[in-house]
Amino acid sequence: MINLKKHAQISLGYFLLAALLGVFLRFFFVTSIPANFRYVVHAHSHIALLGWVYLGLSTLIYKMYFQKAGTAKTYRRIFWFTQVTLLGMLFTFPFTGYAALSITFSTLFLFASYLFTWFVLKKVPEKYKRTASFRSIKGALWYLVFSSIGPWALGGIMATLGKTSIWYKMAIYFYLHFQYNGWFILALCGVLFYFLEKLGLAPRKKDFSRFFYLLNAGVILSFFLSVLWIEPHWIFYALGALGAILQLMAFFEFFGILRNKDLQFSPFVKSLLKIAALLLAVKIILQLFSAHPFFAELAFTYTDFVIGYLHWTFLGLVSITLFAFFEITGLLKVSKMVFWIYFVGFALTEALIFYKGTSIWLGWPFVENYFTILAIVSGLLPLSLAIMLTKNLLTKE
Repeated sequence: MINLKKHAQISLGYFLLAALLGVFLRFFFVTSIPANFRYVVHAHSHIALLGWVYLGLSTLIYKMYFQKAGTAKTYRRIFWFTQVTLLGMLFTFPFTGYAALSITFSTLFLFASYLFTWFVLKKVPEKYKRTASFRSIKGALWYLVFSSIGPWALGGIMATLGKTSIWYKMAIYFYLHFQYNGWFILALCGVLFYFLEKLGLAPRKKDFSRFFYLLNAGVILSFFLSVLWIEPHWIFYALGALGAILQLMAFFEFFGILRNKDLQFSPFVKSLLKIAALLLAVKIILQLFSAHPFFAELAFTYTDFVIGYLHWTFLGLVSITLFAFFEITGLLKVSKMVFWIYFVGFALTEALIFYKGTSIWLGWPFVENYFTILAIVSGLLPLSLAIMLTKNLLTKE
């Protein structure tokens, strides 16, 4: 029997490490630090996306479909192989950046994710295959695999065209887009549909199909929003805008499915999901704005807006939804006090990041000691995660 609580705690531990690296990065702008900023950024982003979110989602997927399926041995091997790749990245990226060892471990992680995708698609019990939840999870896993085209392309681009090539950024944006908008979002929707199915509130096939096809079309077309910084032909603006509109329509369908459903969750979990829904709505609106040439140019010129958007989605929408799902499944206990420390840290850092971008754009006076304030406020995030992890480690089975 696999102790999935331990797996959830490990994923939370990676989140704590990523948050600590994030605070460390903030202090680069406060004082002289004898380390390579870019190398630490690589470690921070890889551990955040692959340690916390990937591991968190894969743990939830296993709990949903496989806990009683007699597949523990295969899953355990994939899990520990994944840990080797994550720890390898954690201990190489901060010191070498993209070099032989770090590239080896990140490449091995891609193979681990392919193995996990194979495991889920091949071993899932027959009774789940036609459910809305599994169709969503299946789509999410294909986006996970599809997004890996970006990392595979990076090696060839760096060897032939170099890091200054537009294709280098394109490969990174390709990866991030299909991770954030495909794998993350569709997997989270799948987990929520699973809970609805367990409560006897499964969406009607017609309603789910509308949502599913609109969202997939929107995810694919909205990738073109990631290429607008090179000021391409107007057709790319039109395709990106259509993708954003289709995602907006998809989530109208999604919230229609949830409307009037008696979700038998605790009041705290309902609050977490309402916050996540609000963050999702803002995310979709920001995507829609970014289809306009003015806002596309603004985002490219002032990178704080892009950083703010990525953190809005990762720290806000995705992580808060994961907190809610871990609380529902009992894999992690998330106390109200600790969550609100986390949320205050998230809200203040987002406000400061967007303030910086706006100040530079509009020529507003800059707050004195801005970077010190940002670094200190950012400390609320690892503080909350450390308390959360400690409480869960000390809680008896």
